[in-house]
Amino acid sequence: MARYQESGCVQRRPWEVPFTAEPRVVARVRRAIRLHLSLWGLSDLEDVAQVCVSELVANVITHVGPGTPVTLAVSTDGAHLRIELTDPDARTMPTLLAPTPGAESGRGLMILDAMADRWGVISRPDSKVVWCELATGPEASREQPTNPRVAQAEMTIVRHRSLQCSSSEEVSPLATAVAETAAIDLIADVLHWLHAHGCDPDEALDRAQTHYEAELEGARPGNGHV
Repeated sequence: MARYQESGCVQRRPWEVPFTAEPRVVARVRRAIRLHLSLWGLSDLEDVAQVCVSELVANVITHVGPGTPVTLAVSTDGAHLRIELTDPDARTMPTLLAPTPGAESGRGLMILDAMADRWGVISRPDSKVVWCELATGPEASREQPTNPRVAQAEMTIVRHRSLQCSSSEEVSPLATAVAETAAIDLIADVLHWLHAHGCDPDEALDRAQTHYEAELEGARPGNGHV
C-alpha cells in the first residue's frame, strides 16, 4: 500500500483538481501548478505553464461562460508536461483564428499555440478536453535523485510558502484539494525517506496511526483536557 521507489527519488504522480472557471480563481490555479512543478523539479516550466493554464481557463470563461465546472489535470511522461482542462460543453470547440487589429479577444489560443510545443482538443459525447504539452528537456525527463533529507526540507518549505500566500483567501474546493494533495505527497515523501534509510514504512504508518488515534481520544471532552 505504500508507494515509494527503490532509488528514493521524487515521483511525479499525475494530479487533477475540479473547480469553477471564474476570473477570481485563475490566480489560485496558477499557484497550484507552480507548486506542483516546483515539487517535480520542473521550475523552468513554471512561467510558461502558468500562462497556458490561464489561457485555457480564460477560454472557458469567454466561450462557455463564467461559473462553468471544469477539471484541470497535469501529468508528465518524462519527456513532456501535459496540461488538460475538461469542460462540459461539447458543442463549443476552440478554433485558432487570427484576430483583427485592435480586437480585444481571440488571442488566447494564439498565445497557447505560440508557447506550447503542441496542443489539441479531444471531443467527447458530453464534454471536451483542451490540452497542451511542454517539452521537459533531457535532464528533466529523468527522475531527480537527491538526498532525501534535503528533498523533504525543500518540499516542505515550498508547500509552506504556498499556503502562506493563500492564507488570507476564502476556503474553496480548489484550495482544499491542493492542500490535501500536498499533505498526501508529504506523507509519501516521508515514506521514501524511511525506506531509503532501511526503515519499515508500513510499521511507521501503523505507529503514526496509533499515535493519531490516541491523541484524538485524549482530546475528546471528559478525557481530562480543557
